Amino acid sequence: MHIMVIGASKGLGRALVEGVGTAGDTVVGVSRQRPHSVQSENGATVTWVEADMSHPVAAADALAAAAPHAIDVLIYNVGIWEAKAFSEDYNFLEDSDDSIQQLVGVNITATLLVLKRLLPHVLRSDKAQVILTGSTSALRQSGRPEVAFGSSKFALNGMADSLREGFRNQGLKVSVLQLGYLNTEDTLSVPVSEAAARDEGHTVPVHDVVSVVRTMLSLSDASFMREVLLPARYDERF
Repeated sequence: MHIMVIGASKGLGRALVEGVGTAGDTVVGVSRQRPHSVQSENGATVTWVEADMSHPVAAADALAAAAPHAIDVLIYNVGIWEAKAFSEDYNFLEDSDDSIQQLVGVNITATLLVLKRLLPHVLRSDKAQVILTGSTSALRQSGRPEVAFGSSKFALNGMADSLREGFRNQGLKVSVLQLGYLNTEDTLSVPVSEAAARDEGHTVPVHDVVSVVRTMLSLSDASFMREVLLPARYDERF
């Protein structure tokens, strides 16, 4: 199986590179720069492509040129947020025009262009699966005020719905992971029990997301998970 993880240098993306592949698989990580000492926990071959999503056209072209002939699973894990997002100091009216345009460029424009370039590679696979990393901020009445970030994550839902309809006859599976607050401090090398205890049930360990994705990849060709909602246990919004 060929798996490509876009946005893979740290946090959840790195955990996905290290945790979803097994012996015989090839996992292609994508980020601005290749991080040090990334390797699969389960014997998959790890390769890397350097691409900067803040330059959407150049990044999409670079990925199209470097992509394997067929991609079985494309995991898109890119997203930036406002400088003061998720803090009491956040104020939409104080966000600069440039910062909003940059956020839209990375979170929406780059996503669309990369999907356009890479879908032909995905559709060459008998598996043909796309997994988009969304956010609970993309849910109605999410309880979050971040306007630009929330809008960009809502856009992922629209992309997923449209891709399913446009490529249903070609068997494309499209899933969205609606993730709550994540504990990205603890890597997979940290025991999951320790990572789960860090924030006393208020953040989701990356281990749990990796477990969910492994389950998604283990399903038969007859089914798929359309949407997964994964909030923290004590997230008061849920």
